[in-house]
Amino acid sequence: MAVKKQFANFQELLSGSDVPVLVDFYATWCGPCQMMAPILEQIGVQLKGKLKVVKIDTDKYPQIASEHHIEALPTLVLFKGTKPVERIEGLVSEKQLIERLQPLL
Repeated sequence: MAVKKQFANFQELLSGSDVPVLVDFYATWCGPCQMMAPILEQIGVQLKGKLKVVKIDTDKYPQIASEHHIEALPTLVLFKGTKPVERIEGLVSEKQLIERLQPLL
């Protein structure tokens, strides 16, 4: 399940996780982002305990999006600790996403 919560410090959110964090950079007005939401819900369920899914609205947190060079939506970034280890731009299927993430978990 994707986590929606307010946070004071993005680095703290990443470093406080004992599993890799998949960050979904999205916007509410983005059609492909809306299509990605149920896929991410399924990923969160399938990979529970191995991965945490976090959604970041780029309109609410433009500085974080800028720091991570988010230019297309949706963009998924997998973090291990505070380091990005994988980046996926655009809409992908559940199967494609699992194939990309599984070796990194």
